[in-house]
Amino acid sequence: MTEFSPLDAEIRDLLRFAAERSMMPRFRMLAEDEIEMKGEGDPVTVVDREIEEFLSEALTKLAPDVAVVGEEAVAADPTVLDKLSEACWIIDPLDGTANFTKGKEPFGIIVALADAGIAVAGWLYDPIKDRLCHARKGDGAYVNGERITAQTTGQTPPVAGISTLFLNAEQRAEMDEKITPHYTLVDIPRCAAEQYPRLALGENDISVFKRTLAWDHAAGVLWLNEAGGRAARIDGSEYRVDEHDRTGMIGASHPDLWEAFAKRLEGRLD
Repeated sequence: MTEFSPLDAEIRDLLRFAAERSMMPRFRMLAEDEIEMKGEGDPVTVVDREIEEFLSEALTKLAPDVAVVGEEAVAADPTVLDKLSEACWIIDPLDGTANFTKGKEPFGIIVALADAGIAVAGWLYDPIKDRLCHARKGDGAYVNGERITAQTTGQTPPVAGISTLFLNAEQRAEMDEKITPHYTLVDIPRCAAEQYPRLALGENDISVFKRTLAWDHAAGVLWLNEAGGRAARIDGSEYRVDEHDRTGMIGASHPDLWEAFAKRLEGRLD
């Protein structure tokens, strides 16, 4: 039997409505003037802005005393990042924008609730599958209201979804030397709303993230850890949403796989 808490049901309905109103009607239908570039390889669309505006207003009505940190709001005013140390909602209105602009899957919407720099609840919504991955700190991880436990792929060698997109030449060489021979490497989805579920639902065992922005990772880190996998900084420290200048994180379907990968990355294994 599936059950949603009142808050989970409220967030699910908001995300589903936003996707049905703004996202799905424009999938593979975006006009050129509905896409802009914030930077190299970093597009933003009318969908991103429309959904963030809607969710910011809706979440503020839901909890008037809680700040809102949205990806596009930060792009317009970086001082919004200062709110990450407060009680705040964190919004990625269209995770996987690059995929969406090319008419490709996956993409989704991510919302997290954080307090004092730590995520306490998170929701990752896939509108194509109508799948909601959700978690509250200390209360387990769920998919569409059903509690789940993280599963490994069971494969030898383990399956690693690793991108070199944001690595420099030295980091790529280190990855090729220490990691590539010991894992089955697969493409990443370029969408955190999909990558974290892959780590808990038996599709991938390992992922490495260089950029660790709060709107991409706050909800997924919490959900994976609550499922019994592990997501943490490369040095083993806890992920905090307010450490927005810090890079590097490992996600794994099981703590033992996390530890083995971290040791290999540091060169402590033969």
